[in-house]
Amino acid sequence: MKIHDLQTPCLLLDRRKMTENIRRMADRIDRLGGVLRPHVKTHKSIDVWRHVEKYGPVRGLTVSTMREAAYFFEHGVKDILYAVGVSPGKFEAVAELITRGCALTVTLDSVEMAERLARDGEARGVAYPVLIELDVDGHRAGVDPKGRLLLDIAAALGASSGATLRGVMTHAGESYLCDTAEGLAAAARQERDSTVLAAKRLRAAGHDAPVVSIGSTPTACAVEDLTDVTEVRPGVYTFYDLVMRGVGVCATEDIAVSVLTSVIGHQKERGWALVDAGWMAMSRDRGTAGQSVDYGYGEVCDANGAPMKGLAVMRANQEHGVIVRQDGGEPPWDSLPIGAMARILPNHACATAAQYAEYKVIDGEDVVGVWPRIGGW
Repeated sequence: MKIHDLQTPCLLLDRRKMTENIRRMADRIDRLGGVLRPHVKTHKSIDVWRHVEKYGPVRGLTVSTMREAAYFFEHGVKDILYAVGVSPGKFEAVAELITRGCALTVTLDSVEMAERLARDGEARGVAYPVLIELDVDGHRAGVDPKGRLLLDIAAALGASSGATLRGVMTHAGESYLCDTAEGLAAAARQERDSTVLAAKRLRAAGHDAPVVSIGSTPTACAVEDLTDVTEVRPGVYTFYDLVMRGVGVCATEDIAVSVLTSVIGHQKERGWALVDAGWMAMSRDRGTAGQSVDYGYGEVCDANGAPMKGLAVMRANQEHGVIVRQDGGEPPWDSLPIGAMARILPNHACATAAQYAEYKVIDGEDVVGVWPRIGGW
């Protein structure tokens, strides 16, 4: 089967690009003496994971949903970090996986959740492994690495047999807003230094903290010192996307996923070429809107994957995408005839991939496989 035989819209995965992305990150972390615990929230596919685990120093994986944890455990992966703060409604599912032999670690950032988790563990006869989540850049969840709360959570966990403190973890989410190499390097240093400091504070207070877990794709691409770090957790690097290109950690030719779409109409008086990939196919993510170049819902390439300079899907309805020239000029109608195919590069690979149940895996113009992916929580 060839690309032109596919029904649109569909999600394409370029196997060569993906493999090179995986190899490049593995080589980088290996040179620094580090270990990877890659995040699977981008691809959610055991077929992609089988390629990830082939390269470099990999110790287990990271998930963002309990559905992912169960899926990868069922496919033989036992060492799993659930990197979203655990909630009481998930205690039973976590305990069930642990009792089946999954080395599943959870995260939290409050004394209240630590106490509730520990009580639940005592009642079930389970010792939940826990990492305390840190906020190293004011981005989202987590505790101050220098604050008292870090030690209070550790004390709450240490007072019970129902939970075991394993260390600390963080995600430098503000790195996604960087647009210079200097800014990105500073974010990577801050992430590493703050997390190592938190672990040292815990140990000085008498708590075990063997795990020091950091990671985002931008900082993993920029970090130069992994001293005292035990694992790095990049995720979107397997595919990359337009946001990562805007941050400066990949090139257009590194982006391994795209949405194949068909031109279904022209509105020449408006300068619009209509395609059958709307926001249901691309997702609502407008991550490039805050960067130097706004690509709307995605950058336009021809059917072979070559960028069509200046074209983007700048408007979208549920099933309709509108390709326009970003400078307001007239689109190249001859290059976008009705019935032709094009590819759209995504702003956020995680969000776009989440719209699909499978990848159409390509090698050049050939479709060489269909890889399922999971969804849900």
